[in-house]
Amino acid sequence: MNTKTFAALFAGILLASCSSTKNTKNDLATSLPIATSINLTGIDNDKAPVTINPGRFTEETVTYRLPKVIQGTYSVSDFGKYVDDFKAIDYDGNEMPVNKVDTNTWSISNAKKLDKITYLVNDTYDIEVKGGIGKDTPFSPSGTNIEPDNYVLNLHGFIGYFDSLKNNQYKLDVTASADFVRTSALQTVGSKTSEDGKNITTSYFATRYFDITDNPMMYGNLDVEEFQVGDIKIVLSVYSPNKIHSAKSLKETIFKMMQAQKTYLGNVNTTPRYDIYLYLSEGKDESPKGFGALEHHTSTVVVMPESMPKEALEESMIDVVSHEFFHIVTPLSVHSEDVHYFDYNNPTFSKHLWMYEGVTEYFATLFQVNQGLVEEAEFYNKIMSKIQQSKALNDTMSFTIMSENILKDPYKDQYLNVYQKGALIGMCIDILMREESNGNRGILSLMKELSNKYGKNKPFEDDKLIDEIVAMTYPSLREFFDTHVIGDTPINYNDFLEKAGLEFGEAKIKANYILMNGAPIVSGDPENGTIFFTDMVLKNSFWVEQGVQANDVIKSVDGAALTFQNANKILQDVFMWKPGKDIEVKLERGGEEVVIKTTTTQSYTNGKAIIEKTDATDAQKALRKAWLKG
Repeated sequence: MNTKTFAALFAGILLASCSSTKNTKNDLATSLPIATSINLTGIDNDKAPVTINPGRFTEETVTYRLPKVIQGTYSVSDFGKYVDDFKAIDYDGNEMPVNKVDTNTWSISNAKKLDKITYLVNDTYDIEVKGGIGKDTPFSPSGTNIEPDNYVLNLHGFIGYFDSLKNNQYKLDVTASADFVRTSALQTVGSKTSEDGKNITTSYFATRYFDITDNPMMYGNLDVEEFQVGDIKIVLSVYSPNKIHSAKSLKETIFKMMQAQKTYLGNVNTTPRYDIYLYLSEGKDESPKGFGALEHHTSTVVVMPESMPKEALEESMIDVVSHEFFHIVTPLSVHSEDVHYFDYNNPTFSKHLWMYEGVTEYFATLFQVNQGLVEEAEFYNKIMSKIQQSKALNDTMSFTIMSENILKDPYKDQYLNVYQKGALIGMCIDILMREESNGNRGILSLMKELSNKYGKNKPFEDDKLIDEIVAMTYPSLREFFDTHVIGDTPINYNDFLEKAGLEFGEAKIKANYILMNGAPIVSGDPENGTIFFTDMVLKNSFWVEQGVQANDVIKSVDGAALTFQNANKILQDVFMWKPGKDIEVKLERGGEEVVIKTTTTQSYTNGKAIIEKTDATDAQKALRKAWLKG
C-alpha cells in the first residue's frame, strides 16, 4: 500500500498547531463453486443487493464472515459494518434465524436447510465522508463506491466467506447496465444480456476466496486503455467524473514508467497482465479523501484528486503506481506464511514490513534514477526527505517488533515509517551488498534469489528469513539486522552514504509552496478560525519574492475563501502547484488586504541535503555508480 493522504496530513497540521481451513462439506457440494451475485441494477439508497448460494451443507451450524482486515493494509476495516438486512433463506423460501456474532460474523444454525444468504452492501465512500478520514473507515483505495455512473468493486467489501469453505471455488455474477464499461482481471466465463437489452450479467470465476479479494473491478462511465510492456498486458481504467483526465492522456506516462520498471527488474518472474484502476475524486463533500493506492498481486486501485494538474497527476502516478507494481516481487514472489495463509478476521503479521513495504518503496525510488527518469540530485533529495521524515517518527523502535504488532498501540501510529525508514533499511542493505561484492550484487539481486528459492506458491518461515538472507549474503548484514532492524539503535546514514562518496551538507534545494523539508509553512488559529504563514515562509524563495511576511493571514486562494472547514481541500491544491501556474492569493496583514497576483516560479530553500564529496575516492565513486546504475 502507498498512502498519499494529503487531507489527513493537513488536518493533522492544523489540529497540532492549535492455515488454510479444512473443507467439511460433502463431495458433491465441494465440487461446485459457491455461486455469488452482485446486482448493480437493483441499487436502492446506495445499497447493492448481494446473494450467496454455497450449495448444500452437511454441518448443523455454519459461520459466514466479511473481512475485518485485508491484505496490503495494516489497519482494521470491518467490512461487515457496511452490511444491512442480512437474511438466511431455507429451501422452502422461508427466512431462518441468524445470530450476529460480531461486526463481521454471522452464525446460522440448522444449516442443512440453508439455501442462500442475501444482504445489502453500503458503499464505504459515503460512510468515509460522514465519519471522516481516520474514523474507522477503510482507506479509500480499499473501499467501495456505489454511484449511478461509477462502481468501485473491491470485492472484499461485497463478498464474504464461510469458515469451512475459504478454499472453495467461486462463481460471481455481476449484473449492470449494458451501457457500462466494465473492467476486471478476474477470469470471465460468460455473459448474458437481458431480454430487453438494457442489462448484462457478466460471470466470473475465482479458484478460491483469495482470488475474490485480490481482483478488484470497476464498472460505469469510465475509459480504458490497453497496451503491452514487454510480455505484460497493462490495462489502465480511469474514472474522471468531469472528464478532466483520461486513460489516453495518462497512457504514455504509465507506459514509459512501466517499461523502465520492467527493464530494471530484468528476469524477475512477472504477471502476464497488470490492471491499474484510477478513481479521480471530484473534491465534493461526498467524494473520497484517502488519496493513495492499494496493491493487489496483479493490480492496483488508486484514488487521487481530479483537480490535480496533468503534470502533478503524472508525477504522483509514477511515485504511487511504481510502488504498487514492485509488489509483484514482494509479497507476490517472496512472502511469509502470515501472508500465504492470511486470516481475514484474526490476522497475524510478519516481522518483515521493512521488506514488503520498505524495499518496495526503495525500488520505486531507486529505479527512477537507475533508468534515467530523474537526475541523481532529485534521488538524493528523496532519500534526504525520507531520512528527515523517519526522524520525526519513533527512530528507536525495533522494526521487526513494530511489524509483528502493527495493529496495536504504540506501533500502529508508526506505520508510515515503513515507507520512510523501511526504504532506508533497503538502501543500507543495498550499499552493504554493493561494497561486499565489488558492486556486483545488490538488494535487487537478493530479492531475485529469494524469488527463485520461494516463489508465489511457497512461503518462507518468518523467524528464519534474516538468517537465510545472511547465509545468502555477507556477515556484515548480520550486524546491521541485529543492530538496526531487530535492534532499536538508530541508523547513522552518513556511514552508509560515505561508502558511496556522499555526505550531508547545506545546499539550495527545491521547495514546495506549502511544505518544506516535510514541515508546513502554515499554521492555524482555532480561536479566530484563520490560517496563517509561519516564520518558515521566510525561508521559501517564492513567497519571499512576493513579499510575504510571517503571520500573514491567508484569506483566499484563487478566489476561494480559506477557512478551517475547507483548508484541507485548498491546501491540497496549493501543495500540487507547479511552476508556471497563474495564481491570486489574498492576505490580511495588520488589518489591511495584500493581494499577490503572479505566475509561480520554482521555489527554493536552503537546507540539509545529500551532496557528493569533493574528495571522494575512485572506489567510492565506483560503488556509487554500481549502486545507482548497476
